[in-house]
Amino acid sequence: MTSASRGRPHAAAREPEGGDRPNIVLIYLDDLGWTDLGCYGSTFYETPRIDDLARHSRVFTDAYAASPVCSPSRASLMTGRTPARVGITQWIGGSGVADLLDVPYHHGLPENEYALPRALRDGGYATWHVGKWHLGAGAHGPAAHGFEVNIGGGHRGSPDTYFAPWGIDDLPESEPGTYLTDALTEHALQLVRDHDGARPFFLHMSHYAVHTPIEAPAELVQKYERKARDLGLDAVNVFEEGDFKTMWGRRDERIIRRTVQSDPTYAAMIENLDTNIGRLLDALQDAGEDDNTLILFTSDNGGLVTAEGSPTSCAPLAEGKGWTEEGGVRIPLIVRQPGASATGAVVSVPTSSPDIYPTLLDAAGLDPIPDQHVDGVSVMPWLQQPDLERGRAPIFWHYPHYSNQGGRPSAAVRQGSYKLIRFFEDGREVLYDLASDIAERHDLAEEMPALREDLSRALDEHLTEVGALVPRPNPWREPFDRG
Repeated sequence: MTSASRGRPHAAAREPEGGDRPNIVLIYLDDLGWTDLGCYGSTFYETPRIDDLARHSRVFTDAYAASPVCSPSRASLMTGRTPARVGITQWIGGSGVADLLDVPYHHGLPENEYALPRALRDGGYATWHVGKWHLGAGAHGPAAHGFEVNIGGGHRGSPDTYFAPWGIDDLPESEPGTYLTDALTEHALQLVRDHDGARPFFLHMSHYAVHTPIEAPAELVQKYERKARDLGLDAVNVFEEGDFKTMWGRRDERIIRRTVQSDPTYAAMIENLDTNIGRLLDALQDAGEDDNTLILFTSDNGGLVTAEGSPTSCAPLAEGKGWTEEGGVRIPLIVRQPGASATGAVVSVPTSSPDIYPTLLDAAGLDPIPDQHVDGVSVMPWLQQPDLERGRAPIFWHYPHYSNQGGRPSAAVRQGSYKLIRFFEDGREVLYDLASDIAERHDLAEEMPALREDLSRALDEHLTEVGALVPRPNPWREPFDRG
């Protein structure tokens, strides 16, 4: 694994097009699926503030998380590198074996990475983190990687409850019963209100929502219980029972897929999140910062479709969180430039988590650091011309682990509209044309052998180049707890 020098000075800032250097607000959500917003097709969840943001932004239809689980995507965002290159390929704390052994990974963001907040801080930005980190604590925590303010970020991947007391490190407790998403937003609002304007700011607004536990204010839950009844969804079987999971310790659990969005509590979490994002947008306007703030809104992986209550559906995409199928990795991405001059143009060019690092440097008027964000390119050109070709290497995924949600160790590559997935247990490869088969139902591997071989070769070369660890066969054929 190669890493850039952590302590080097940043290149001098250049004046961004249009004048003053903008503030940057990165709204980073947890487990928000591609179809969990009205502007991305949901008819059950209500997201009026995010939908309005989208109307004044560029909306990316083919944006991807670098991993189907959280920590690897977060590491990729912070470094501009693929998870395999960083050495974080599993959610930190996760493990599992079955026919294959697990592979090791870093349990904290390596100290020698020149992380995005450090680059922005060295480039003259005030840097604030509010919410989930899940890339380690102490020497691996937000402060160690360039955030001057850290509220609520540490080793935890999810709260025990969304209602105070939360017991989250570096997060002041509120009155008992206070909802976590409300409280985190209030801390962000205070930072915006208190900002003295001496430096532009970078706010990493990283909500724990909509990760489990699925909890929401009672009155909102009741609203969606009524809505589900009115739509007749409470009387519909919205689940499909799938195969048994293969990971040891979970082999008595079946994969339960949700096919329709209808969970009232999850819908309430989404609406509360939407309201709080609206509060943040209003605070920027009240502070006179609205016209000089770039807003980037996205998620760390796909929605929770196949386990832990299966609270959402990413249909028409296949599967969800924990899978390298589209439902696990395709995510919303909304980018609003300062001044909100865009009119909701759709951008279909594929982009991925590593692209965020160089994009924000570009927006800030800072020189690129190509030996750091080696796997990312700025998407700023597509904000100006949405129909530009991507003009770069394919997008890759490497998830060599068993997931809690039923996914198996795999790697994948997308080139143009074609996507190949390789499953490490048996070496099987499947090939899909996402332009005509977004649900990944028609395997073209036998019909298009030359293309399959080309993509398979590209995947091999990538895994070698980034030093990816591939799981080995498990010499123990049965768990120890079976007679």
